[in-house]
Amino acid sequence: MIQIERKVLQMKTTQDMKTPIRILIVDDSAYMRFTIAKRLGEIPGFQVVGSARDGVEALDLIPKFNPDVITLDVEMPRLDGLSTLREIMSTNPRPTIMVSSLTTEGARETVQALTLGAVDFVAKPSSKANIEAIMDDLVVKIQRAAKAKVYPITAKWRKEITEENNPTKKTRPYSKADKVVVIGASTGGPRALSTVIPQIPSDLPATYLIVQHMPVGFTHSLAERLNNISNIEIREAAPGDTLEVGRGLLAPGGFHMVLDENNCISLNQNPTVHGVRPAIDITMISAAQKFGASTIGIVLTGMGTDGTNGSALIHSSGGYVIAEDESTCVVWGMPRSVQEAGVADAIAPLPEIANTLQKVF
Repeated sequence: MIQIERKVLQMKTTQDMKTPIRILIVDDSAYMRFTIAKRLGEIPGFQVVGSARDGVEALDLIPKFNPDVITLDVEMPRLDGLSTLREIMSTNPRPTIMVSSLTTEGARETVQALTLGAVDFVAKPSSKANIEAIMDDLVVKIQRAAKAKVYPITAKWRKEITEENNPTKKTRPYSKADKVVVIGASTGGPRALSTVIPQIPSDLPATYLIVQHMPVGFTHSLAERLNNISNIEIREAAPGDTLEVGRGLLAPGGFHMVLDENNCISLNQNPTVHGVRPAIDITMISAAQKFGASTIGIVLTGMGTDGTNGSALIHSSGGYVIAEDESTCVVWGMPRSVQEAGVADAIAPLPEIANTLQKVF
């Protein structure tokens, strides 16, 4: 507990300590509700305002307690986490952290939740004895979530992200006349990527390298989901993958993604950069060193400065850098850093990113 409290006290939040972060806990396990509430209640600046056993109860309590942050279990009776999140984000949006199992199905549902607008997630412990293992992570993510902006999902958006779009996807080998587009995102990224990538037409002469801050076990599901709703082919990157026009390769969780001497994908587990792996800077720098002015960088929502050094190299090499505008960022951190460094060639809100990209060609 001392370790948790030190982390919290070291973090600056936009809320004054006299105005605590109000938290609603939603979980079908009475043990989880009690334990999480007890631990969070001991953290300075936190106030657990209530708990709910399922989504139906949660939707009743949200207007009553007006929480700043919700922790939401994925698997619940009556109304599951995904259905509950859809309703929250449609009618009463607020920062939500999913509590998910580490199974394949759990990863798929977590990616869906992040696409719908959940700010972040923590992995549910495999046993009651391991709950302490997630508390440090949960505390930090609640602090971050309280600073995030959330946006309602419209009926149109809900339709777009649930309808699969699987045209025949044609790819061809990359040539020197083509562009290499590196897209980086962090907090709020899955939803941002689900807006930008489906809007990219299949006939742009470009290959795509995508870096989303995400741990091991979840990027495969994200790649599948993006592939299902996009005009270009999206795959989780594997060692030896070649660059193909019309294809996007997503860095696997836990691995930095770079290009080798043959312009093939190489993955490594070198130390984290900015505390993350994969890091956007690593991929951007590798691409800029290889392709210079043919490189385009896109930095989307996220906390911190990852992507700034890579964008600076792309910019100085004669390439082009696009940063997401503050107005649509869940967290205006990484794009802000790029803008303040003076290396953004264009700044655009999320719905205009793909159109801005097309104008570069």
